[in-house]
Amino acid sequence: MRELGLLPCQPRPKRFGLTRSTLCPVPDLVGRNSTAEAPGEKLVGDITYIRTGEGWLYLATVIDCCTKEVIGYAMDDHYQTPLISGAIHNAARNRKLADGAIFHSGRGSNYMSDEFGKTLNRLALRRSAGRTGICFDNAMAESFFGALKNERVSRVTYLTRQAARQDITRYIEFWYNRKRLHSAIDYRPPQEVHAEHMQLRTAA
Repeated sequence: MRELGLLPCQPRPKRFGLTRSTLCPVPDLVGRNSTAEAPGEKLVGDITYIRTGEGWLYLATVIDCCTKEVIGYAMDDHYQTPLISGAIHNAARNRKLADGAIFHSGRGSNYMSDEFGKTLNRLALRRSAGRTGICFDNAMAESFFGALKNERVSRVTYLTRQAARQDITRYIEFWYNRKRLHSAIDYRPPQEVHAEHMQLRTAA
């Protein structure tokens, strides 16, 4: 082929996404400002994966920017839209979310899907997203995953997904939310900060 001056022509493979992206552009309503005046006003979310003897376990989280509490999460053997929809529904069940509250994420196809957009609309949440490939635009969610893996996941070998689910649930519910001190909230645990806001709201 080189002697004859011929070049190979290989057609590009077609790639199909698992979710259909929304046609409406999603703005960045956070601008790297991961603080909020009150609980339920601004949330961030993302997905990470944990190795187990049965394969990957995917974890989707929803974190409150005011209290730094993981208020919703879901785990499964896939990272499709039902996983993140489950996490945001759990957040809405566990904590009262303000109408028009912001939910901020990355621009993965699942977070940008029409299906997830409808879920946020039903919960009266505004969708926000950082720039593609810029992890700093969702640094708060990434920070939680770093803590989870450094403090727990990297120190354990999970033989099954169920074992991983149970261990990660214990870490979130009994350590991260209740006891772990956060510099961003004056070295207090998230649930203590949430309780303080609720007392102030009741007093008002």
